[in-house]
Amino acid sequence: MSRLRARCPDCHTLTAVAVGSRYECHVCGRVYAAGLVRVPRAWGEGGAAMAEAAALELPYPETESVEEDTLAAQSLALAAALPERPLVLGGCCCAHVGAVEGLAARGGGPLAVVWLDAHGDLNTPESSPSGNLWGMPLRMLLDDGAVAPGNVALVGARNLDPSEKEFIAASGLRTGAEGVIAALEGVERVYVALDCDSLDPSVIACFVPESDGLSLEEAERVLREVAAHATVVGAGVTGLVPGPGNGDVVTRLLSALGL
Repeated sequence: MSRLRARCPDCHTLTAVAVGSRYECHVCGRVYAAGLVRVPRAWGEGGAAMAEAAALELPYPETESVEEDTLAAQSLALAAALPERPLVLGGCCCAHVGAVEGLAARGGGPLAVVWLDAHGDLNTPESSPSGNLWGMPLRMLLDDGAVAPGNVALVGARNLDPSEKEFIAASGLRTGAEGVIAALEGVERVYVALDCDSLDPSVIACFVPESDGLSLEEAERVLREVAAHATVVGAGVTGLVPGPGNGDVVTRLLSALGL
């Protein structure tokens, strides 16, 4: 597997070849809008189910699997392994760090991020109640300058720590579905980070279910709006646990993004 040649999920041969941002299978002729990179790690206590869920079968050619001993090494390896248009399947939300850093480094103007999550992921080692790194990745990206707060929309958040609320108020980070257009204003490229706990627990099996989440239809509307206003240069799906209907739900949401 590589960024240039991947396994076709339809005919299961290594004949899906990169053509620009897409993959075309030379055997069955199918065309895919993204290349799949698996990141089966969860950076925190008790996250084995999330790591297991990164094996979810999705109808995209698999280009790489990234497993490293530290988050810093994972992020570097992932940034280097990204295909032209990546679909990253974690693990926890820390998988988005390397993806955003890698895409931001490609140039082409500022990158926007639409972060769908029941939680803020805005803690620091000092403010985190748990110390789990998976509660910090969005803050890591903002503090490192990979993305500007005004170009980030946090959608679906409903369980925020006090320090996260303070950061949002002070930083100019956009929130809610209504913040998506503001975050995309003047920006041509966007990465979508989808933690599946942004959805209502009745929709999908996720690691940290929170009540009153987005319905499948509401999430689809947000994603279609994103795709209508900027070029989706990559997406990531995280926060799952194994569940029988997860593949169909994730595939439907990615389709709403144009992937």
